This record gives sequence, structure tokens and C-alpha cells, in this order.
Amino acid sequence: MFEKVRKAWRGILPAQHTERETSRERRSHNLFEAAAVYVSACAEDDQDRIDEAAGWVSPEALSFGVNELACRALIALARERDESPATVARSLLGLPAA
Repeated sequence: MFEKVRKAWRGILPAQHTERETSRERRSHNLFEAAAVYVSACAEDDQDRIDEAAGWVSPEALSFGVNELACRALIALARERDESPATVARSLLGLPAA
């Protein structure tokens, strides 16, 4: 019964329903998902996806997520190369070995 009422109201007020769904979609993204999309979009130079991901969470949360992603990626790459994270980080940034 409630489903019928909800559908009836949705038909009457479609703009409000769409707006509510859009805000719900924004809240469904967590900071790690935002960071993953943001960093991959930066790597692919996709400004639209960069802007979209940046809007999913606060700038502070995005910064934390990007930092966490960088740490995890560095650790994974270091293990793959059988090198220290410091060595891999310096190599990725084009810095001389310490």
C-alpha cells in the first residue's frame, strides 16, 4: 500500500524526487572511492571525472583518501619490486637514491 502512495507522489512531484535521489547518490560515495576516482582521473587527465570525484566528499576527506591511496600503492609497488618504500618513492619522483 505504501509503495502505491510513494509511486503516486513520485509522479506528482518528479523534480523533488530527482533532487532527493541526486543528493542521496552524492552521500553514497565514501572517501576511498572518491580518492580512487580522483587519482585515476588525474592520471588520465580527465577533468570532468576529477571535478565529479572532488564533489563527493570534503576537500579534507579527499586529501586523506589520496594520501592513504598513495601509501597503499607505494607499499604494494615496493613489495612487487622487492625494494624499500623509500627507494620506490624516490624512484617514482625521479630523485637520486638516498
